[in-house]
Amino acid sequence: MSSYRNNAERVVVTGLGAVTPVGEDAAATWAALLAGKSGVRKLTESWAAELPVRIAARAMTDPATMFPAFQLRHMDRSGQFALLAARQAWQDAGSPRVDPERLGVSMATGIGGVASVLNAQETMAAKGWQRLSPFIVPMLMPNGAAALIGIELGARAGVHTAVSACASSAEAIGYGMEMIRSGRADVVVAGGTEAVILPEAIGGFAVMRALSCRNDNPERASRPFDKARDGFVLGEGAGAIVLESAGHAAKRAANVRAAAAGVGYSADSYDVAMPAPDGIGAAMAIRRALADAEITPADVVHINAHATSTPSGDTAEALAISRALGDAARGIVVSATKSMTGHLLGSAGVIASIAAMYALRDSVAPPTINLEDPDDEIIAAGIRIAPGQLELRSRPAKRAALCNSFGFGGHNVTLVFTTA
Repeated sequence: MSSYRNNAERVVVTGLGAVTPVGEDAAATWAALLAGKSGVRKLTESWAAELPVRIAARAMTDPATMFPAFQLRHMDRSGQFALLAARQAWQDAGSPRVDPERLGVSMATGIGGVASVLNAQETMAAKGWQRLSPFIVPMLMPNGAAALIGIELGARAGVHTAVSACASSAEAIGYGMEMIRSGRADVVVAGGTEAVILPEAIGGFAVMRALSCRNDNPERASRPFDKARDGFVLGEGAGAIVLESAGHAAKRAANVRAAAAGVGYSADSYDVAMPAPDGIGAAMAIRRALADAEITPADVVHINAHATSTPSGDTAEALAISRALGDAARGIVVSATKSMTGHLLGSAGVIASIAAMYALRDSVAPPTINLEDPDDEIIAAGIRIAPGQLELRSRPAKRAALCNSFGFGGHNVTLVFTTA
């Protein structure tokens, strides 16, 4: 199976960072996922009482407590999360010494600084435009989080922001890989961030009937692949990984977490919100990712599925996995970690990618909690879902894990990570 990329530079992952609803960093997040802990809780804000959905998955760390007051004044909550995750990943990578002109950032978001927009609207209505923050534009712009990281690290190879709904951070990782493969950078901090647990966002998703309404049982609300699933649970947080050329990592004797071996993209061009029910577009992304990584379905031992817990999305993804991987799909362990974290939208892909890399390291797939009665169509697709921890195959020698990310607008991205 030949690769369609032109540059043979191998890309590895040397640092991980995450601020999630189940952990204050990447290691704590992984431990919570293995333990099957849910981060979904009842919302206690007064505004939630009037909404049909009163649950969400807030991050375990409040980023506002992690920065000095003067710095908070020019950062949206999404930027705060991003900078925390990037700092963790950079430290985990050993704070590499790299020429600034060879250092890049690819930090995504699905929605961006909408909280700052809404706060500014309230300020204008109550006090007039003169009382707006002079930092409002940097706070609301989607590339604000990427810019914060780039400024802190002094990255000059390029600072980029992918915006493709729930596929955003997976696309950002893919773009970071291409920056290294093309020779433009030696090191790239890549990932995504989101902070939209707001009445407007919850109301908007609720009116679409996209959210679970299990207000009385929040920890059991997100139930990917289950027959009784009724929508996703909104989450918040950020994740970041340090991508590095294998040569650069070897020169500094870096601890390599995994190889970022392949990326595949496609578009459904079917509907702005609904996935193509036959899964053809998603299957195309999976196949392209395998080709880019120069592996076969037999090399894949694990998939961290997009699996948000929506009726149409989970079924389409199961069909896509079956369509793309054929008979090999039956031997691959599939996990849906959004059953625990909720759906972090623009940062979902990087959090799932971090979990996939840990799964390869530990040879164990995390559970899909709340899976009590698997959907008949998903059973018929023949995929193997982990209701509890499941051990991964020890062969082949170079094992691969996939991470699927799909977004409103029909965006499909699949990433491939392999044992280094």
